[in-house]
Amino acid sequence: MGLVLLAFLFGTAIGSFLNVIIYRTMTGESPWKGRSKCDHCQKQLSWYHNIPLLSYIALRGKCAFCGGKISLQYPVVEFLTGSLFVWWWMLGRSFFLLAGQPWFVVQPLFWLIIGILLLLVFMFDLYYGVIPDWLNLSLFVAGLAYRLALVSSGNMRVADFNSSVIAGVVLTGFFAGLYLMTKRKGFGLGDVKLAPGLALLLGAVETLVAAFMAFVIGAAVAVVMLVMKRVRFGQTLPFGPFLVLGTVFSLIWGDLLWHWYWSMLGL
Repeated sequence: MGLVLLAFLFGTAIGSFLNVIIYRTMTGESPWKGRSKCDHCQKQLSWYHNIPLLSYIALRGKCAFCGGKISLQYPVVEFLTGSLFVWWWMLGRSFFLLAGQPWFVVQPLFWLIIGILLLLVFMFDLYYGVIPDWLNLSLFVAGLAYRLALVSSGNMRVADFNSSVIAGVVLTGFFAGLYLMTKRKGFGLGDVKLAPGLALLLGAVETLVAAFMAFVIGAAVAVVMLVMKRVRFGQTLPFGPFLVLGTVFSLIWGDLLWHWYWSMLGL
């Protein structure tokens, strides 16, 4: 239990730094320079104002200096990152099946990094409606390098790698078509640029499942928000978070859903 708590606390600390990356990317500042400041009054925060989760609770979600409201983004990212580390430590390791040097270290570390990058995609698009190019490029390069390493070591067939590439091209073309058809209002260019990286991570079959689930989840959320009058009819929602949720769903249950679907058809 102590290790689980340690994993959570370490994850929240990483999440705190992710918040710095998100905020300073949007303001054009370097995340490596200077201490954190209040978003409202710009006063430099003390270390005890930056304790993950606890500071937000102790300050009741307000700046200690000016009383300005602290965005809910900060505790949400910290909590989700801490939860990601707990899942990775307790359950995620059962998904890492490659043995032997260096894969029993590289594989779990790779998927932890991917989890962090996907969380960044989710939060950037949810709160700011953008997916930075450097983030899409990071996912693509990481996925490509990982798959090429698997192929060169004999842990992945060349045919499977090729099918992932083809899936990426098809998905990118599909989103690009939607981007143009909706006159750049229904889909963003960031969604188009995200597609190749996701396809490399997932593979051909899981890419189809992820895209399908993204549309299903997105439609369900849109209907609920319309009923609750949180959005107006015709108003668009960022699609990146739904792509991330579809990707996570596909990584965990994609193969099962694919075989269940074809079994229902008697094939």
